[in-house]
Amino acid sequence: MEAGDQSGKQRVTQQEVPRLPTDGPVPIRVVFTPSGRAGAVNAGTTVLDAARELGVDLDSVCGGRGICGRCQVVPSVGSFPKWAITAGPEALSSPGASETAYEGRRPLGHSARLGCQARVQADVVVDVPPESQLHGPVVRKTVDVGGIALDPLATLHAVTVPPPTLDERRGLAEVVIDCVADEWGVRLAGILPGALPALHAPVAAGAPDDTGGRLVTVAVRWSGPERSKRTGVVTAVWPGVATAALGVAIDIGSTTIAGHLVDLHSGDVLASAGRMNPQIRLGEDLMSRVSYVMMNPGGAQELTALVRDSLAALISELCSDACAEPDAVLEVVLVGNPIMMHIALGIDPTPLGQAPFTLATDASVEVDGPQMDLPCPAARVYVAPAIAGHVGADTAAAVLAGGPDRDDAVTLLVDVGTNAEIVLGSSERLWAASSPTGPAFEGAQISCGQRATPGAIERVRIDPVTWAPRVRVIGCDLWSDEPGFAEAVEQRVAAGARSTAAGVTGICGSGIIEVVAEMYLARVLSRDGVIAAPPGEGERASRVASDGRTSSFVLYEPPDGADGPTITVTQNDVRAIQLAKAALRAGIDLLCEHAGIEAPDRVLLAGAFGAHIDPVRAMVLGLIGDCDPGEVRSVGNAAGTGAVRALLSGRQRSEMERVVRSIRKIETATEPRFQELFVAAMALPHATAPSPLLAAAVDLPEQDGPPRVVGGPGETPPPARRRRSGRRR
Repeated sequence: MEAGDQSGKQRVTQQEVPRLPTDGPVPIRVVFTPSGRAGAVNAGTTVLDAARELGVDLDSVCGGRGICGRCQVVPSVGSFPKWAITAGPEALSSPGASETAYEGRRPLGHSARLGCQARVQADVVVDVPPESQLHGPVVRKTVDVGGIALDPLATLHAVTVPPPTLDERRGLAEVVIDCVADEWGVRLAGILPGALPALHAPVAAGAPDDTGGRLVTVAVRWSGPERSKRTGVVTAVWPGVATAALGVAIDIGSTTIAGHLVDLHSGDVLASAGRMNPQIRLGEDLMSRVSYVMMNPGGAQELTALVRDSLAALISELCSDACAEPDAVLEVVLVGNPIMMHIALGIDPTPLGQAPFTLATDASVEVDGPQMDLPCPAARVYVAPAIAGHVGADTAAAVLAGGPDRDDAVTLLVDVGTNAEIVLGSSERLWAASSPTGPAFEGAQISCGQRATPGAIERVRIDPVTWAPRVRVIGCDLWSDEPGFAEAVEQRVAAGARSTAAGVTGICGSGIIEVVAEMYLARVLSRDGVIAAPPGEGERASRVASDGRTSSFVLYEPPDGADGPTITVTQNDVRAIQLAKAALRAGIDLLCEHAGIEAPDRVLLAGAFGAHIDPVRAMVLGLIGDCDPGEVRSVGNAAGTGAVRALLSGRQRSEMERVVRSIRKIETATEPRFQELFVAAMALPHATAPSPLLAAAVDLPEQDGPPRVVGGPGETPPPARRRRSGRRR
């Protein structure tokens, strides 16, 4: 976390303020807050020039022409004993014609001045607000990136290109590069080939000055871990002054693709959107898509075209929602599991379909936007690094967002999806694994399952005496036994879905977790996941329907006269959830054994699915081990949040790459203990692990003998080998 003075230097006290020699113009003292940077400048110096001279972080795109409005500052009036300064309104020059006529996109705030126009006339204290700090702290609510320092790797620089002459022996690209060096004091390594074809036109169309020079804006992309040592290249040139520097962070999931459009100058999230991954029609899970490539000539190219078309459409949608142009997108960050990243980059994913699951590369990859068929000619695409064959860039981004490496407490980070990624550890060491949970947690392979859309059941409670269920659906805040539920669902859900579909339409992932947990708590399910036979007469009997050799639980029936499906939970549904949760739990237990701990100190549930899981119900199901429910919390779309952090900060990007290289990967597919742990985890909550903390939070059914574990050899598996508790700090 970084905030305040990002330079690392100590605040300058009154005695430490440097003064220029007394011969010549009388120096004037200037103090900048909140950084505390201070020094002396000559009278008549602009605030922007003073900031640059003293190393103060003050943004500017137009190079001091009074056009962009990004260098706004607020002069402080009053007495400041700390610096022995008393400043009045006359400390800065009065607004001139350029400042008075300013009508930029960012209006002048109350008492604000344009730093490039206001000139220092007397000792003064000047405040640089966060929105005027190019590398200032940023906190966003839509995507909670925490307090990080803005440190974008793409910047804009307005320069005046001199008129061409017959004597000029430099090419136009070299002229532009030299102009940036002269006017901004930075050195560039060159210009990307993709920017050359569109170089002459913007220079010719730029606004001329008195000498015939043309005003243009140059987009620069920087590389390197440390800001002072980075090298830059020109990625685009536009006529006039362009102030929009945008970035896009995208999480390519196997089921959904989600993205955020971000202002690189301010850190504001301008738009967010998501869509189904179109590859799903060629295979629900990752392995089925690898199989599709193996069995269909040209299958890899087909999958690549599908995901790239979806990425291009998503970026266009984000820009349209924010009334922005894709040309202004300078940076794109992509995260996702290794198979998705290979496919997006046009790399054959089949080596990841079988042991030893060899990656083409586990390092980050950078390409130009047009190389991936994206509608962003000036964008540089950054594909985040992978951890191992089935723990990819999305997990690396989730670690960056969750920060288990920054905490002494042992943290379990779980991103539940078609393939669950698990990270366990602390600042001392991190372990990671993946478990093939399948799509059951996302509503697939469930008889009444669906995506988390309006009308889907997301909350369930079952009366332990009558077995009467209560449900709540997405798009309505009422429970099904509350007055007005049916009407509210018909109206609100239909409005939220923007379609003719209304009412209760199915059950989504969080609802599936809750209904299976509630069925177990109400004794509808046995420990080994068998739905009870219809219990004769009475209300309980009306809740259980016979399917021949098995039974189903009736979760919801539409009221009399209303249309809509009857939502049931079948025995096959329960089995699908048991298999998925056992795979996840076995992966967690395996990491705990490698770490030598009984249980983590805290649990972070990531992903859109994890954001809606009830911690107690997840523990009842046995999805995670026994722990304090108060230490289980959702971190939302951690992969997307980490991608935004990497988009806004080069330092965050470097941190992610450093941490990824330190994570130890445990391969569940080749671990002898995994199958044993998997069989034990099939039971509810677990065949052998005690649950004292869960029992204190909820009334668990009495366990009458060991469970019959489905899929086992007919006997209860031996207790899982547990190491002594000893959390490593």
